[in-house]
Amino acid sequence: MTSGSDDRDTIFALASAAGRAGVSVMRLSGPRTRDIVKTMLGATPPQPRRASLRSVIDPVTGELIDKALVLFFEGPASFTGEDMAEFQIHGSPAVIEALAGCFYGLGLREAERGEFTRRAFENGRMDLTEAEGLADLIDAQTSLQRRQALRQMGGGLRDIYEGWREQILDALAAIEGEIDFPDEEDVPEKLALRAGPGLDKLAKALERALDESQQGEAIRHGLDIAIIGAPNAGKSTIINSLAKKEAAIVSEQAGTTRDIIEVGLTLSGLPVRLSDTAGLRFTDDEIEAEGVRRAKARAAQADLRIAVLDQSSAQAQADLEALLPLLSEDDIVVLNKADRGSFSGHVSRETLSVISIIAAADNGTQELSEMLNKIVASRYMMREDAGLTRARHRDCAERALGSVRSAGMNLTLAPELAGEDMRRALHAIKELAGEADIEAVLDRIFTRFCIGK
Repeated sequence: MTSGSDDRDTIFALASAAGRAGVSVMRLSGPRTRDIVKTMLGATPPQPRRASLRSVIDPVTGELIDKALVLFFEGPASFTGEDMAEFQIHGSPAVIEALAGCFYGLGLREAERGEFTRRAFENGRMDLTEAEGLADLIDAQTSLQRRQALRQMGGGLRDIYEGWREQILDALAAIEGEIDFPDEEDVPEKLALRAGPGLDKLAKALERALDESQQGEAIRHGLDIAIIGAPNAGKSTIINSLAKKEAAIVSEQAGTTRDIIEVGLTLSGLPVRLSDTAGLRFTDDEIEAEGVRRAKARAAQADLRIAVLDQSSAQAQADLEALLPLLSEDDIVVLNKADRGSFSGHVSRETLSVISIIAAADNGTQELSEMLNKIVASRYMMREDAGLTRARHRDCAERALGSVRSAGMNLTLAPELAGEDMRRALHAIKELAGEADIEAVLDRIFTRFCIGK
């Protein structure tokens, strides 16, 4: 997107999906909107925010284009903060093309991706975090994603960072007071030191938000769960059963799965990417060895790991010992093939969840599915407010936290340095809100919107 869009431009775009439809929506925004609507209708635009069925006329030929439901929104009380209009037309390609041709002929230009939302941001109708929430709402695939996006779109994160901003300004006022008026009698002695408790409180709030950021990011992106284990432990059978489809080849021949196989499912309202990986063993086969390397890499990157053991195998304990270095706290150990034998070994790590199943049986993974749902629900339960949901949010909060900690250490040593630290913290919060000069970030965010939004 071109930075700094000319506010004199009046833009248009199809706001509904392209292609044949019962109804399509053409959206306009900009200073010429009222005149364009008047020209296309040959009459005064409808009253603001009132839908009106009107004849849409080609201003050059006088030909009827369509009968449309027309709405006019007067700025600044509109989505973009400018005059806006919507033409709800019959969704045939011919009608859409004819109306767009008229707009081009009247000197309008087609909007760039996300330009309507960017104008809303630039005109103060929403901050950057609310715009990101809108983007997430458009992309939402599950109810959990929808609810989180709505909270952020409604200003949930804004409320949080505005609280941080107030605490930063309070601390900065105390620090600057001592710097600017060191000899004034009515300025309390060691005024800067009074900022200390507030800085501690702010640091804890930022730390808590960063600790909980994995929840928001997981809800937004979804979780990665890797199934790992020795060859023929039953990994492919488990992924097929959980996904309720034949996603992976099941064979008694060891080394059948050589590349990573992914399936998507939903657990506790959260989108999940479940990966079946190559059997972990030493091999001279170059292709299989690459599969083993990829399996270990995927396990390291995953949010949760399911380690599968064939408990009837004489190598079960050795296989477990080989898997333990790849596992983290709260991962799952599945003792599979319970109908062929029982595991006589010992799972030494108490933080792991252990379950015994027969994956090949009907509903053999039902208990595992229930366990996964409980783990996901407890670990990624949505909070009441909309916290940090993006890497950009986390980066701003981390920089603010670093500056606040530095200010706390500098209070007694050099209030001037502490003041500079707090100004850096304030700048980080401004970046979070989109108030600072972050043009490249804005381009990345708004170009991910569809045209017409």
